[in-house]
Amino acid sequence: MCGIVAYVGHRKAHEVIIKGLKRLEYRGYDSAGIALLNNGLNIYKKKGKVSELENFIHEQELTSTIGIGHTRWATHGEPNDINAHPHYSHSKNLAIIHNGIIENYSSLKQELINKGHVFTSETDSEVFIHFIEDIQINNNCTLDEAVRLALTKVVGAYAIVIMSKDDPSLLIAARKGSPLVIGVGENEFFLASDATPIIEYTNEVVYLNEYEIAVINNNELKIKNTQDVPLTPYIQTLDMELEAIEKGGYEHFMLKEIFEQPKSISDCMRGRLDANEGRLVLGGIREYANKLVNADRIIIVACGTSWHAGLVAEYFFEEFCRIPVEVEYASEFRYRNPIINEGDVVIAISQSGETADTLAAIELAKSKGAIIFGVCNVVGSSIARTSHEGAYTHAGPEIGVASTKAFTAQLTVLNMIALRVAHKKGTISERRYRELLVELENIPSKVEKALKLEPQIKEIAELFKDARNFLYLGRGFNFPVALEG
Repeated sequence: MCGIVAYVGHRKAHEVIIKGLKRLEYRGYDSAGIALLNNGLNIYKKKGKVSELENFIHEQELTSTIGIGHTRWATHGEPNDINAHPHYSHSKNLAIIHNGIIENYSSLKQELINKGHVFTSETDSEVFIHFIEDIQINNNCTLDEAVRLALTKVVGAYAIVIMSKDDPSLLIAARKGSPLVIGVGENEFFLASDATPIIEYTNEVVYLNEYEIAVINNNELKIKNTQDVPLTPYIQTLDMELEAIEKGGYEHFMLKEIFEQPKSISDCMRGRLDANEGRLVLGGIREYANKLVNADRIIIVACGTSWHAGLVAEYFFEEFCRIPVEVEYASEFRYRNPIINEGDVVIAISQSGETADTLAAIELAKSKGAIIFGVCNVVGSSIARTSHEGAYTHAGPEIGVASTKAFTAQLTVLNMIALRVAHKKGTISERRYRELLVELENIPSKVEKALKLEPQIKEIAELFKDARNFLYLGRGFNFPVALEG
């Protein structure tokens, strides 16, 4: 996972990009780099954190108002200055930043070497930009057409942004399997792997869909797909505040997010749950609610922490709703020829709403006629758009790598869905239903009470901080929680 930031407009590009890369450093932190049009197309990159790059360019006179930047978590090639992004094309007229993996890069690389291309890095991304330039030269076509043709030949996942030495207002971006969002400002555009680098400047964004190409030139945004069909950009308004992506006085984002859990759990329930009235309303699952009630089985697909949340949800649905549940690791689901029948209910869980394996599992299930319910945090994300219905967790941005509030928010939403279905289906009594609503409504205050034990927790942490191993034990609902531990 890597972080992409790009800018074109009227500001100093390096200032926007460096600030954005710092906000995306949780996505990759073994090296960072930036490409700018400053007396030519120049690339500056350093192994290590974004601060290393910032120090490296500190004395440079940088005035470019267009640029691309990247913070890397290595896949191909060890972490070093050479393998860091951006990468030049063969002529050094183009530069690329790339998040994802090109699976057929080895054969493409050999083909290009046979044509006389020389590579300086070990990365698949450098092969990608050489390939694009080779297509442009051999087909005598525009850069955006060369990108489109290249994307029909590469195999794998990508979010890319490309800039050209010959056009100081042009950025070309595309995505498949890796997220990319475009911020639309006044005579300026921002591109990033997620919205956190953008929100400071604009809350108007366009989420690129799979197989889409964005061409930004002369203050105009055009989008087409890899079949060369023009598309109308759909601009959404971000529901995010700048304060939510700052540390707010905490030493680490993870610590901040642990302490945000009373609020994030309350936000999940706000407007949905009223225990006094015995009311639980989930507007996002209203149209297909009967599909859940009458389901013969529920399939939950997710990865990582979201998979653990799904394992807990299995207990919820089976105990409350008496519906059999299968919880599948999304990355394995699509490779094992699963049995999916028309009308089956699939619940897809993802914090970002952009998890590539989960999206692929959804596409497979939809192709076989399944009904998809999405549970994710990011409004307008790919999973939210791909699902038939679903529910947002409203947990706010989670920047700490180890999940905290996203996990508890997912459990809250999944529990509410299970209770809503159980009540509608009549598999729990009215009395039990109301008792559970009261207990659910009381959870934020109980979490707050637990967090007041921080001084004692610090003492315990000091005792065990050097331990080499921990064993987490749990039974029933607590078994998946132990797995998450």
